[in-house]
Amino acid sequence: IAGDNPLKAIDYASRAATLFEKEDGEVANLELVLCLHIVAAGYCRLGRYDEAIKVLESSLLIPSVDQGSEHALAVFAGHMQLGDTLSLVGKHEMALASYHNALDVQKQVLGDMDPRVAETCRYLSEAHLQVMQFDEAQQLCKHVLDIHSQHSPAGSVDEAIDRKLMALIHAGKGEHEMALEHLVLASTTLSCNGQDLDVASVDCSIGEAYFALGRYDEAVFSYQKALTILKSAKGDSHTAVAAVYVSLADLYLKTGRQREAKTYCENALKIFGKNNAGHELSSGLVEVAGVYEAMGEREQALSLLKRALDILQLAPGEQSAAAGVEAQMGVLLYVMGKFSEAYTAFNSAILKLKFGTDRETTFLGVLFNQLALASVELQQLDNAVKHFEEAKRILEKAVGPHHAETLAVSSNLAGCYDALGRVNDAIALLENVVEIKEELLGTVHPDVARDRERLLALLKGVGRSRARKTSTLEELL
Repeated sequence: IAGDNPLKAIDYASRAATLFEKEDGEVANLELVLCLHIVAAGYCRLGRYDEAIKVLESSLLIPSVDQGSEHALAVFAGHMQLGDTLSLVGKHEMALASYHNALDVQKQVLGDMDPRVAETCRYLSEAHLQVMQFDEAQQLCKHVLDIHSQHSPAGSVDEAIDRKLMALIHAGKGEHEMALEHLVLASTTLSCNGQDLDVASVDCSIGEAYFALGRYDEAVFSYQKALTILKSAKGDSHTAVAAVYVSLADLYLKTGRQREAKTYCENALKIFGKNNAGHELSSGLVEVAGVYEAMGEREQALSLLKRALDILQLAPGEQSAAAGVEAQMGVLLYVMGKFSEAYTAFNSAILKLKFGTDRETTFLGVLFNQLALASVELQQLDNAVKHFEEAKRILEKAVGPHHAETLAVSSNLAGCYDALGRVNDAIALLENVVEIKEELLGTVHPDVARDRERLLALLKGVGRSRARKTSTLEELL
């Protein structure tokens, strides 16, 4: 299976599975499960993921946790392999469910605080972090650190690595001070244990934390420290060096030093130009594109995003990342006035996000709003209404009817209703928007004033006045 002929591996494993199916007994059952796992791995090597998923699902019907530790191990391995395969086709919710099934089995057999449980919790925490489920990731990572406190000496390398993971989770939640605390502890531990490359990685994260906190001089120092280690260990042309160049470019741009920012971008692109594939390359290109976009060089940014998209579309399990890149391209194309191309990019991103999952996120709702705005520019108002309505439905479910994103979409939808002559629908929607905004922002806020003026103009056009909601004395008190 590890060689160049997965078809032969599938053939031999399938034949063996057929023979084991004819036999009875615990050993035969476990050998059959192993054969099916090999068949599934072979299908994955060939990119036949749907067939691999079916084989793995059937393998999970054979062993039983109640029949001892060997069977439990087979169930655990099956759920983990199924989760990995589902991730490769972008079915992240189903993958996470499979991983959690594996964790439940492991805890049932080994107990909650076994070091092997820590390894699985770390894996699941990273999987939740990948889909930006920060609370779930934090809970799992905290359990890992609790296990370290029982089984590992203080200041172990494993604990330092898990503290870095916890820092990434805190950073994702915008808790940069908390992230910095974990990173400083991790850096100290790794440095004492001679783990120079890991120290460099942590130093980059420390730089990002300082950057987010507006402590720019300290951020530069951390980035430069990481650069020194990486150049010494990996050479000047490694993608890790390029990643630090991009971070420095972003920092210098934010502090008004555009010339230095552009120089660092060019240095990063020279390194990326020597690499042809890989997640590091695609994410690096996206980050450089972000810097060029901020500098106003949109054509260059668009070119880099297209290159990143080409890489991601060839890689399994990268649908969500590819959708993010296409969304970024759509925004750029919209700003550049290329509305038809923007519509295509947004629509493609939506299809990728919806593939294989029923989960409706805020990002999906925002994308439908952008798709609707592109439709408006293309004079496709009926289409725009349909997309605005879908955006509103998703956002109401994801973040609630009072969220700023939901209110913005409702305001856009009201404008579309008005343009199509559906004045009563527009008035009803705007009345609701204005009422909520007045409660949240106050009556004199400029956003409230704009929507109120629109509402009053619509009411005047149909000879009506605004009906204000009256409050009882009890409500006022």
